[in-house]
Amino acid sequence: MNRALSVTGGVSSDFDLNPDVVLPEGRKLRPAAVLVGVTMDGSVLLTKRSSRLKHHPGQIAFPGGKQDEGDANLAATALREAQEEVGLPTEIVDIIGTLPTHETVTSFTVTPIVGLIRERFDPLPEAGEVEEVFTVPLTHVTNPARFQVEYRRWQGRRRRYYTVPYGPYYIWGATARILRGLAERMQA
Repeated sequence: MNRALSVTGGVSSDFDLNPDVVLPEGRKLRPAAVLVGVTMDGSVLLTKRSSRLKHHPGQIAFPGGKQDEGDANLAATALREAQEEVGLPTEIVDIIGTLPTHETVTSFTVTPIVGLIRERFDPLPEAGEVEEVFTVPLTHVTNPARFQVEYRRWQGRRRRYYTVPYGPYYIWGATARILRGLAERMQA
């Protein structure tokens, strides 16, 4: 993992697979962070978002969200959000690095913060935001052969994106793209 975190470059976006998309000049991107939490047994912590949410209902995501004014840095944002969303105690997470930023279609610049979760904890999903908390083996989501490119119609156009399904979980969009970047780094 440390070798993967030392690889430079690799900024990604929801538009990577869609070169025909023209992004508006002067767009304002808001800072956000997610926690790529790796457990001691070699799994990655993920959530299934509540189906009642306005944005990205029912999607698989890392714990995370927008940076608040009170957050000291983006690592603090990721840790705060993980504590709020899944009850992850911040004191059992060792931040080991960051992955390149990812620009979303919802105008966020997301910084993936990689942290080792060094103790077991009992997840406590925040009912308004998180429907389920689960883990996926790191070996599954860092194997490039497990990824597929699929598409949907979005704003009248065909939009391509990565997927990395795991059992009943359809991992796609920004989460899959961030994991695909990690997989590429692990293979480098």
